[in-house]
Amino acid sequence: MANPIQILSTKILSPLHKEELTKVGIDVIEADFIKTENKTFELKNLNESLIFTSQNAVHSVLANPKSEELKSKNVYCVGLKTKILLSENGFNVVAYTGYASDLAEIITLIYGNESFTFFSGNLRRETLPESLKEAGIKFNEIQVYETTLQPQKIKANPEAILFFSPSGVNSYLRDNAINKQVCFCIGDTTAEALLKVTKNIIIADQPTIEDVIEDVINEYK
Repeated sequence: MANPIQILSTKILSPLHKEELTKVGIDVIEADFIKTENKTFELKNLNESLIFTSQNAVHSVLANPKSEELKSKNVYCVGLKTKILLSENGFNVVAYTGYASDLAEIITLIYGNESFTFFSGNLRRETLPESLKEAGIKFNEIQVYETTLQPQKIKANPEAILFFSPSGVNSYLRDNAINKQVCFCIGDTTAEALLKVTKNIIIADQPTIEDVIEDVINEYK
């Protein structure tokens, strides 16, 4: 029997996801290269519609005692998981897309006469705010969570690395190199963060962890 394929996940996977990999003989090393924490913030000066680009932002807003008051507003979000989390908690999601760039396009084309409040993290991309600014759309931003990098040296030499965010890529590259490893990325923005260091990239069809895992299994089975 050949040695098992060893891969590194730059975030701790759920037991279920990990099991899918181990049952096809893949050896998983995992570590959280970023840490996310809710921030305290005030829910004031809110515009008529809300924007969420991550589940982290939703969790932080839900922890705010005034979050009930937001449920009458229209919500626009990035990511199916984000949409499900919002809907299950009684929010009215009008539109969701896989990427912030697509959401920016929909908002500017169709909903440009509304005003927006964007619940963001400290390391958020400029994509959305810039598009809204350029289109002259009224919006403000409230930072509701903080992402910190947790770089660490990995002694193993895995055959593949799984990346789930641009900040995860940056954190990994601080103390580690990428040589011949295949890099599995959750989406385009994550892949862009790797372009300077490798061309050996596989991007998931849909930006979900499940799709990343499916790609890994298809590649090595």
